Amino acid sequence: MYDELKKQAADACREFCEKANLRRGQVLVVGCSTSEVCGEKIGTGSNTDAAAAVFEGIYEVLKEKGVYLAAQCCEHLNRAIVTERAARPADEIVNVVPQPKAGGSFATAAYHAFKNPVVLEEIKADAGMDIGDTLIGMHLKKVAVPVRLEHSRIGQAHVVCARVRPKYIGGERAHYNDGLM
Repeated sequence: MYDELKKQAADACREFCEKANLRRGQVLVVGCSTSEVCGEKIGTGSNTDAAAAVFEGIYEVLKEKGVYLAAQCCEHLNRAIVTERAARPADEIVNVVPQPKAGGSFATAAYHAFKNPVVLEEIKADAGMDIGDTLIGMHLKKVAVPVRLEHSRIGQAHVVCARVRPKYIGGERAHYNDGLM
């Protein structure tokens, strides 16, 4: 089961990185309910093994591409963010260590896997992957654009993704270039 979750996570992440055109140095925020991944109601069945599998699948893909992972904690830690210090060296950190039932299993897996983890109150990421309807939008830069994936499930959890683009400023005669069109 866990090998399959890792594969599903890696496949979804790889597809998303390609469709969103993520580049080295950018940040992908991931919210993940392992309860939902395992077919339970969000917040009711935290699973550290499922978290480790999903984390490993995503993290391996992102490391290859040079994209930073930002793992969103659960609501008990106000959806704080776990990331590598190198991703946000100047940001103010908060003093907390996520736990499976206070921060979430996915954020806990990230905290323990990162070489130099920090927890931030917030981040403005370049893209987001929401696994199990965890509401990651508060951590995305403006303007979020949905990205539809063929790999739209990890375990039993629904996967929703978004990339960001610069704001369009100007009238109907303005020409826009967000780097993807």
